[in-house]
Amino acid sequence: MGDQKQAPLNGASNGTYIPPPKHGRRSGRGSRCGCCCLLKFLLTVIFTVAMLIGLFILIVWLIFRPINRVKLHVTDVVLTQFNHTDNILRFNLAANISIRNPNKKIGIHYDRIEAKAFYVDQRFGYQALTPFYQGHKNTSVLNVVFKGQQPLTLQGEDLTQFNQEKTSGLYSIALELSMRIRFKVGKVKTVRFRPKMDCDDLKIPLNKSPVAGSNNKCELKF
Repeated sequence: MGDQKQAPLNGASNGTYIPPPKHGRRSGRGSRCGCCCLLKFLLTVIFTVAMLIGLFILIVWLIFRPINRVKLHVTDVVLTQFNHTDNILRFNLAANISIRNPNKKIGIHYDRIEAKAFYVDQRFGYQALTPFYQGHKNTSVLNVVFKGQQPLTLQGEDLTQFNQEKTSGLYSIALELSMRIRFKVGKVKTVRFRPKMDCDDLKIPLNKSPVAGSNNKCELKF
């Protein structure tokens, strides 16, 4: 009985030492991977949404390009005052601008319209017009009035031009419309576009009665 050997307490056999298992902290790779994966997913979603929005705008533009066929004319205009003294321009100008939408299925929301008047590339008149909706195959007439006084410096060729036009009674005036519009087909409305209408070098006589039927065609630019 005294010859029996006691079994090793640590479970070792044949003299081999087996160390106890280590209980250290878990690696942070899992949490770091989770954050990186989430960030990558969010960036992918943002990029995809941006691409879809860009594609939608492109498709809308290609579909609704017939808006370039909208016709704008200055149908009649009257200039009752256009005096320039001491670098001050005193003016009274009224014009009717016809806008024709020839499209069969496309309506136009004019959310913002700003009318401006220029002489020798200097703005002297401004008017904000009332927003409106124009249905398909419809003609709308805008009544624009510029009245008041504005500092306007004329020198050199500009002053020479004014004196010549004062003698002839026929003034070269430009009109401009800056707009924010949306197209509508059924219940679908597009994003806003910002076209600009230019009526350059209108020959307007100083007269107390309207000049009708001048039919000065204007250019619409996007």
